[in-house]
Amino acid sequence: MIYVRIHSNRDERILAACDEDVLGNTYRGNGMMITVNDEFYNGELVPEEAFVERMRSATIMNLVGERTISLAIENGFVDEDCVLVIGETKHAQVVKG
Repeated sequence: MIYVRIHSNRDERILAACDEDVLGNTYRGNGMMITVNDEFYNGELVPEEAFVERMRSATIMNLVGERTISLAIENGFVDEDCVLVIGETKHAQVVKG
């Protein structure tokens, strides 16, 4: 299951999504740090199919976690070469044109 939350800002639909087990954690590594905080990421806990559907309607995405990133890559939303490894997790940001 994956946590998803949609933030709307004017014409943008920002999708914040993370693996269930990374919510609330802070990761450090490679000179970077990310905190997967409740305020930004905690929304609906959805199955993988629903997450993929929500990626289709987002204009910007902020993604954290092994499974979340894998699904984004498998469905053509993220290039594997653009994924950051921060400590023990993966992170990617997407801006659709």
